Amino acid sequence: MEITFLGTSSGVPTRSRNVSSVALRLPQRAEFWLFDCGEGTQHQLQRSDLRTSQLRRIFITHMHGDHIFGLMGLLASCGLAGSGQEIDIYGPSGLGEYLRACAKYSYMNIGHRINVHTVSEGVIFQDEEFTVSGELLKHRIPAHGYRIAEKDRPGRFDAERAKALGIPAGRIYGQLKRGESVTLPDGRRIRGQDLCGAMEPGRKIAYCTDTVFCEAAIKLAQDVDVLIHEATFAHQDAEMAFERLHSTSTMAAQVALAARVKLLIMTHFSPRYAPGNPLDVHDLLTEAQAIFPNTKLAYDFFSYEVPRHRDAKQLAEQV
Repeated sequence: MEITFLGTSSGVPTRSRNVSSVALRLPQRAEFWLFDCGEGTQHQLQRSDLRTSQLRRIFITHMHGDHIFGLMGLLASCGLAGSGQEIDIYGPSGLGEYLRACAKYSYMNIGHRINVHTVSEGVIFQDEEFTVSGELLKHRIPAHGYRIAEKDRPGRFDAERAKALGIPAGRIYGQLKRGESVTLPDGRRIRGQDLCGAMEPGRKIAYCTDTVFCEAAIKLAQDVDVLIHEATFAHQDAEMAFERLHSTSTMAAQVALAARVKLLIMTHFSPRYAPGNPLDVHDLLTEAQAIFPNTKLAYDFFSYEVPRHRDAKQLAEQV
């Protein structure tokens, strides 16, 4: 699970930051998912290591332009490239109408390869590996945050013990690795869970933007490995944050602290904190770290690979 920030500015792009978009790469599936798609996202994709042909799902938080204006161009380019892959898009009410209107007036045929799903609170998508759920945040228009939860994995398979028990290698090993029980040719019944270590907890990510501080964000972020949270304003501009229903750096940190997350990555910064201004984003980082020390600043093309819990445990033991 590798997170890549394609846009980290709020409202409008700047010289160094594009507007909102975050990619979640799943290399084991040869695909990635996109969260929001602001103007210029396809250009950002071209500058990254991501391949548009591997785009499989898009999750839109809300219908403000800096989160959706890049969507139609990206879908058009996917079609023109001849990839024609099926893409599922999840978002608030009105997203389907918006896409159909864009397609109608630009004379673009998106056909049956684009599936639009209207989101609500609770489970939005689920397969054998992941569950994606949503919560309604607190913004000027309906805005959903998302929680991506990897399902728990069977523990490490003890191949040496299996060999000592005379279990033939091959397909049976795969079944045992998945925790299944198998009957051997000699009649013995072997339980996969007896040859595997403890279950490895799945990784979890929360994506919360746009929102002012709210309990729904804490609920989404509970015990996640990574919380991606907007920090549009500095603490001294809290009044403006409340007026516009956005978060300050300290609000993002308070959510991270209350939810007991492992890492907070802040994004969606107002252009008013560009270098050379009285305050810049590093001041926002200082504010957040005073409350939640394990905080990072996102910047365009910043990538973070979420470590598996098995790998994290091994690293801790080495230290």
